[in-house]
Amino acid sequence: MKTFNVSVILRTLVTFVVLVLVSSGEALAAGARPNFVILFLDDSGWADFHPFGSPAYPTPNVERLAAEGCRFDQFYVPQAICSASRSALMTGCFPGRTKVFGAHPPKARGLDPKFATLAEVLKPAGYATAVFGKWHLGDQPETRPPARGFDESCGLMYSNDMWEFHPENPEYWGKFPLQFWENGRVTVDRVTPEHQTHLTTWYTEHAVDFIERHKDGPFLLYVPHSMPHVPIFCSDKFKDKSGAGLYGDVIMELDWSIGEIGKALKAAGVEDRTLVILTSDNGPWISYGNHAGSTPFREAKGTGFDGGIRSACIMKWPGHIAAGTRSSRAFSTVDLLPTLAGLAGAALPENPIDGRNVWALVTGDPAARNPHEYYPFSTGSNFEGIISGDGRWKLHLPHAYRTLVTPGHDGAAGKYRQDKIGLALFDLSKDPYETRNLVDEQPEVTARLKVLAEEHQVRFYSKVE
Repeated sequence: MKTFNVSVILRTLVTFVVLVLVSSGEALAAGARPNFVILFLDDSGWADFHPFGSPAYPTPNVERLAAEGCRFDQFYVPQAICSASRSALMTGCFPGRTKVFGAHPPKARGLDPKFATLAEVLKPAGYATAVFGKWHLGDQPETRPPARGFDESCGLMYSNDMWEFHPENPEYWGKFPLQFWENGRVTVDRVTPEHQTHLTTWYTEHAVDFIERHKDGPFLLYVPHSMPHVPIFCSDKFKDKSGAGLYGDVIMELDWSIGEIGKALKAAGVEDRTLVILTSDNGPWISYGNHAGSTPFREAKGTGFDGGIRSACIMKWPGHIAAGTRSSRAFSTVDLLPTLAGLAGAALPENPIDGRNVWALVTGDPAARNPHEYYPFSTGSNFEGIISGDGRWKLHLPHAYRTLVTPGHDGAAGKYRQDKIGLALFDLSKDPYETRNLVDEQPEVTARLKVLAEEHQVRFYSKVE
């Protein structure tokens, strides 16, 4: 009878598994799982920071992050509104799947727990998890961060303008006291303007402390800043420092925060095994004029144009992402969950997801191709069109959208009017500002994308109430 050497068989199996994982780019060798730091700004404009734009104030820490990592010029969110964008990031699902649309009000249930969050995906793989900042994915016990996979948490449950000082409807929003939560309990029962000046600092201090305590890793640190969503506030240490008004001061403080978190990673000795991602939930809320950011693209927050759904993005991981590089490869926030899960060797959630592992695109593999046929975009529960997976073509189905008439000033909202766009096709590689409709000139492309868009609409939106 033939005998088997168990140790040889085990070594062979381990070698085979490692080779498969390495060749697929989905995980690293045992003991080398990366930490993940996601810095998620709120309503930041694509051009608010150097090197994406040329603002009048300095942003040295974001510039340094770009110099040490890769700048991505065509990174998308599937909807340019708070809750929908955050849900897509956390679940890897399009809004049409989760039915998380727009910005949820206080006391909303939010994201259905049947959709796993990134934290719930990484925890079984041994990750410590934390979120410090704006949550906005539900304000009920089963939808707050402690119930959604986060070991530690602090911040606001929703947007910082949903309070008694709202510029347009204070009577309604005043019914819901804006509270600051820490680890499942309220520590500030009614947030005041003074408290708001400390938000960026509080989130940063919690993040730095978390890194110091979890340097043995692996960990997921999610920092969704409340700023620069209106009303904007900064601490005394940055007041009047930008020379460009309060908005510049706020952005400089966010840049400081990014720098402090970077310093903490270096001091803890984990910089080289940490993937840092910096981006925003959507484009600027231009209704607020000098209290809003800027974008070179068409329209802004709350629309499906690139001014709303294209967010500045930088990723850094020494030794894995080439320093000082720039990429025009298109991908989306929905791709982050499967990509990070792959790097961590974590199992994907049991619920269906829409994102795909795009690590080869992130690292600049010239042979890599985007695995998506298209990315959908929407505003609220209105599906508006798709972008081809390679990022070249963008098809708008006929829809209405808001466009700014008069910007506000010093915290007051401006005025919008409703406009409409008919069936429109744009070549983003030549016309990123969506100015020249090519429907008549590119009938084959138009027909192909229209079929995909209509299939998506039937699949995800036919039952929207």
